[in-house]
Amino acid sequence: MSAIGTLTTHHVAVNVTDLERSLAFYADVLGFEVIGRSAEGEPEREKEYAFLGRDGRLVIALWQQAEGPHEPGRPGLHHLAFEAESIDHVRAAEAALTARGTTFAYEGVVAHREGAASGGIFFHDPDGTRLEISVPKGAETAPAPSTGAPACGFF
Repeated sequence: MSAIGTLTTHHVAVNVTDLERSLAFYADVLGFEVIGRSAEGEPEREKEYAFLGRDGRLVIALWQQAEGPHEPGRPGLHHLAFEAESIDHVRAAEAALTARGTTFAYEGVVAHREGAASGGIFFHDPDGTRLEISVPKGAETAPAPSTGAPACGFF
């Protein structure tokens, strides 16, 4: 055990280019609640931000301070993964994202690897940040998008 004890993830902060557009995606499409945000035009605020969560618990912070789209080949966030309650919820998310014109890395629900029970959908937010919604079981019949590597590699 580490001298600092056991750590858990508290929240993830994502840089975005347009806060309102990202709020429409993360809150309206993915169902996160806005639990706090900067006041528009506050003179002491250099950057606009919003805190999103569920049941009052912070999950994602959005910071409008990016100048361009997410660059997958640069150091930093590879992808952000959310766990759904069931494969039916993953498919419902897929339908909502498809209706919104979201870009997917793979077509439909895919297994994390060949023969895996876990799997989900892999897509991009409005700034190109790679996202995943998956389940630990329920994707047994879904195809794997590549051999020898996990789907979450976004190959």
